[in-house]
Amino acid sequence: MEYFADTDIRKDLENQQNHGVSFRDAREAFVDPNRLIIQDIEHSANEDRYKCIGKVLGKICTVRFVYRDGKVRIFGAGYWRKERKLYERWIKDR
Repeated sequence: MEYFADTDIRKDLENQQNHGVSFRDAREAFVDPNRLIIQDIEHSANEDRYKCIGKVLGKICTVRFVYRDGKVRIFGAGYWRKERKLYERWIKDR
């Protein structure tokens, strides 16, 4: 069974243009042994949203996603400073 849901191609292309990472590449964050998965409480009004922070193409990437029908649906990814610092602290404190 596929772990990831199909992605919205338009959203993926927009994300690549705005943040420099495709949703397919963003999947790498989930296999980073040091990944950090946290609930995105700030944006979870209508459904539970999460962030997976891990390495993608050698850089620390934040992948925003939801669980739907037992699969991960990615709706955003990027190299954001706030989550990079969180990841670096996580690694340091382990």
